[in-house]
Amino acid sequence: MRNLLLTALAIPLFAGFLDDKKPLTTEQAQKLKNPIPYSKKSISQGRNVYMRMCVGCHGADGKATVDVVADATDLTAPKTWKSGTTDGEIFRSIRDGQSASMPSFATQIKGEDDLWHLVNFIRNLWPESTRPELQPDPK
Repeated sequence: MRNLLLTALAIPLFAGFLDDKKPLTTEQAQKLKNPIPYSKKSISQGRNVYMRMCVGCHGADGKATVDVVADATDLTAPKTWKSGTTDGEIFRSIRDGQSASMPSFATQIKGEDDLWHLVNFIRNLWPESTRPELQPDPK
């Protein structure tokens, strides 16, 4: 009986998890708001994710001068981006991928907070005049 109850409770949770992983439309992505403040702590946490997952294609400096991928986006030049520069659009590009040029990282970066920290780190690579205002670190 106990296993049946646990299974009954887990099915809706699992189904909700799958629904959350549906690819976002452009409109949905544009409406997303980053729940993680753009702070030094978040940027540092995002840098850790970036170094594990993104350096191979975008390089340590984000300029995409790595020879492995010819069409990787230069993360330091947001004016050249084709998929949008809002926090939600960056989140979508990472989580859902961008066709053959960038795979989805939904299964490699499982924590949604880690994705948002990565968004903050990427925005920190932008020219200083285009970065968001730095917020105090949460306590």
